[in-house]
Amino acid sequence: MVLPNPSVLEVFENQHPGRNYTIEIVCPEFTSVCPKTGQPDFGTLTITYTPDTTCVELKSLKLYLQAFRNEGIFYEEVTNRILDELVGALAPRKMKLVAAFTSRGGISTTVTAIHEAVG
Repeated sequence: MVLPNPSVLEVFENQHPGRNYTIEIVCPEFTSVCPKTGQPDFGTLTITYTPDTTCVELKSLKLYLQAFRNEGIFYEEVTNRILDELVGALAPRKMKLVAAFTSRGGISTTVTAIHEAVG
């Protein structure tokens, strides 16, 4: 079983570091596991960021996110962990992660975590 590891995240040089622009990545097939019930959780992750010197390479991001498939983790923890690990790899000017999980038992949950660089 592959465990989530931020070392698989690859980055490449931002070709326009002097400009503030936004990159939005939508991952509509994110899965993890509820640590209480063992049932699968399904959600859509929307990652929006303003790069500084680097951008994330998408295949490496896909492999990183797929590793959560068997991870028993709460919505709040997985959202903040992914944000922290992406910020650690990219050091963006700004980044927001919206994790919208599908309904289970008549309740759906969306968790939003935000990072803004200091300075």
